[in-house]
Amino acid sequence: MDIKSFFKRNKKQAKRQENIPAVLSKKLPHNLSNLRRLLEDPEDLVVREFTIYGTSRQCAIAYMDGLTNEKLVQDNVIKNIQLLANKGSLPDETNALMEMIHREMMSVTGIEKVSTWDDVSNSLLYGHAIFYLDGFSTALAIDAQLWEIRSIEEPDSETVIRGPRDSFIEDLHTNLARLRRYIRDPNLRYKTYQIGRRSKKNLVVAYVDGIVHPDLFKEINRRLESIDMDDAPESGFVEQWIEDSFLSLFPQVINTERPDKASAALMEGKVVLILDGTPFVLIAPATLGNALQSPEDYYERWTIGSLIRVLRYIAAFIAVFLPALYVALVSFHQGMIPSKLAFSIAATREGVPFPAFIEALLMVSTMEMLREAGARLPTTIGQTIGIVGGIVIGEAAVQAGIVSPIMVVVVALNAIASFSIPSYSFSIALRILVYIMMFAAALFGIYGIILCYIMINIHVVNLTSIGVAYSSPFAPMFFQDFNDLILRVPIPLINRRPKYMQTEDEKSADQGGA
Repeated sequence: MDIKSFFKRNKKQAKRQENIPAVLSKKLPHNLSNLRRLLEDPEDLVVREFTIYGTSRQCAIAYMDGLTNEKLVQDNVIKNIQLLANKGSLPDETNALMEMIHREMMSVTGIEKVSTWDDVSNSLLYGHAIFYLDGFSTALAIDAQLWEIRSIEEPDSETVIRGPRDSFIEDLHTNLARLRRYIRDPNLRYKTYQIGRRSKKNLVVAYVDGIVHPDLFKEINRRLESIDMDDAPESGFVEQWIEDSFLSLFPQVINTERPDKASAALMEGKVVLILDGTPFVLIAPATLGNALQSPEDYYERWTIGSLIRVLRYIAAFIAVFLPALYVALVSFHQGMIPSKLAFSIAATREGVPFPAFIEALLMVSTMEMLREAGARLPTTIGQTIGIVGGIVIGEAAVQAGIVSPIMVVVVALNAIASFSIPSYSFSIALRILVYIMMFAAALFGIYGIILCYIMINIHVVNLTSIGVAYSSPFAPMFFQDFNDLILRVPIPLINRRPKYMQTEDEKSADQGGA
């Protein structure tokens, strides 16, 4: 098909759809004709016309093959109508007959009345069956969805040694039920939005009424109502639309596939966004401290949780500064290195043809490519590529005299430290900062590192997440929240919700995991 024919066909299709009225007709043949024209009479559209037993009333039921449970439609709708019509007399008046079919003849839980073609097409493409009655201008959308869903498994991106092994999946209703299982509070609220002009996917905002601050909830709603896109295939599209600063490296919304982490966030007064079709839900607002917390911190005793959390903070600094410090010390500040270590580094760098910056840049980039290759390959092969590939390439580079052994050690420590960060999005931000720090160190030495560190702090302090300071509770400082920040005090002492969230109900029992 050439381009001219393509545009001509699209114009004809648009013209046919323009002739379709906005609301349904009372005449059944007109409704079926308009339905076929609206969808261009697709092959997977099933229309079953029948006559109610003992009457001359014409009915029809339409659904999409593969999206709707045909057995449920047959047994709980069509068969029920015919059997009950056979046993008793039916009213002659159309409204009374439709109400009787709706209330008494359909043994289906979810039934909704629809009167516009927009509602009909949305319901039909969501897996509902549409029931038409001749002489009635309203149809019934019957909840008879049927599609394959993945079983609940252990989350891949957020593994823990101790803790629940379940995760969210791609089905929205299952995910909402998972939250209900964790939070049996009647104040848990769900508000549904439709995202995408064409895809019309359901997005649910979950919050606990009486805890969440009303202004936070209003701001979330305002941003969601401003979303204007054709489709949102994954929650990352929503995250990028509602974040405060798209230029920032730091994630301003937390994504997780753990129901325990999402439920803990709700108990802290945060809002959870659940998009149909993805196992990753969003938690807002986010802070710097949240990126270095893991649900496992609360499942172990407070001494173990505090130690692990302190190690993560140390790992974050190593992941950002270690390669840059190596470049600065070797290139500019050799006098700051202890004598024996300086002689050892000088001996290992003898014969290396590149300056320290190029050496570090090559090794860090190689490690990033290995990490990316390991993530994209199948699990068993990916682990082998990541470990063996790093060892082989590092050893080969040293033997070839391209890099020094100390550089291999520095890059290995940098990689291990970045793997210690629980949040994948936050660890990526740190991996980008490594390059910025190395460039600054190559130009100005330690002075460049200090300047970059000051600039990062200025940026973080000015950054917000849904209006909440990203650097909370460091700045602005809330001393009450320090009992669950770098250290994690015993659970009985965590009896208040985060002060920076300004929740309506401040007093809390156990928090954790958000």
